[in-house]
Amino acid sequence: MSEPTPVKKGKENRIGLDKGCYSGAASTLCLGCGHDSITAAIVQAYWDMGVNPYQVAKISGIGCSSKTPAYFLRKSHGFNSVHGRMPSVATGAGLVNKDLHILGVSGDGDSASIGMGQFVHLLRRNINMTYIVENNGTYGLTKGQFSATADVGSKLKGGQPNNLPPVDLCELAIQLDCSFVARGFAGDRKQLITLLKAAHSHQGTALIDVLSPCVTFNDHEGSTKSYNYIRDHYDPIAQADFIPSYDPIEIEHPEGTSHTVTLHDGSKVLLTKIKESYDPSRKAQALSTLERAKDENKIVTGLVYAPHRNEDFATLSNLVDTPLCHLSESELRPSQEVLQSINDSMR
Repeated sequence: MSEPTPVKKGKENRIGLDKGCYSGAASTLCLGCGHDSITAAIVQAYWDMGVNPYQVAKISGIGCSSKTPAYFLRKSHGFNSVHGRMPSVATGAGLVNKDLHILGVSGDGDSASIGMGQFVHLLRRNINMTYIVENNGTYGLTKGQFSATADVGSKLKGGQPNNLPPVDLCELAIQLDCSFVARGFAGDRKQLITLLKAAHSHQGTALIDVLSPCVTFNDHEGSTKSYNYIRDHYDPIAQADFIPSYDPIEIEHPEGTSHTVTLHDGSKVLLTKIKESYDPSRKAQALSTLERAKDENKIVTGLVYAPHRNEDFATLSNLVDTPLCHLSESELRPSQEVLQSINDSMR
């Protein structure tokens, strides 16, 4: 009997794992979705860093973005929570086991609407985790309603304009003194990978708000690829939504320069990458930079704010060095005498 053909492995990283160990299930998102580009950046960043997948806990809420943890780091711990409640689950997981790296994935609806309260308190507590917002300004799982981050003047596919001002998650995070605030673009893979690596090494909450275009709900009137046009020009035997396939948008431009990106619907966004000389520790400068960019119809990307805030919530809570999940019951449960002394001290 002949010897079996050995399985061909790819290039290994510093801990001896090939990139396949950092991938996940096949994506079920629309082809060309910016979220898949973010997934690819996460896979690349964690493989480059040589992070052991078993040391990562990936946690999400509800939405297109919250499906994506199934598509990367398949050997990691994972928990898909309810809508808007990812921060509380991440807080619990991070405090119980300080040895885990917490990777939270959320969306603009999940964080800026139903989860706003939890988002705010996680940032002010400075939980040690990477918090990724896959931001497309729409509720993609429920037919494309505006999310709280949609710009004024944006239109639904039915033509209705958004008249409400958007929530800027980066500006809100800066106001709360989040210890790491960055903004990226799903199509700028090189910059996003760099931001992910910096976020992973950061002690405290590292927020990355990633502009991630939705290929399904950014169509426009007059396009022959729009849903209305397709429905008007074909004779279906069964009613179904048509979801076109697009190639992912990819760009790369130097620091300190601006770049116009044409989205799948023909609309354009102007991205400006922060200069290397920019000082992210200055709160007023960070806020004025974001506001000035809005006035100029630009979107700033890069590390926007990183104040000198060194103590994370576990440190502030005076937790013991050993992760709580590794302590025995006798160590975790105070004796009756100790409980009585605590009660007496509060009389």
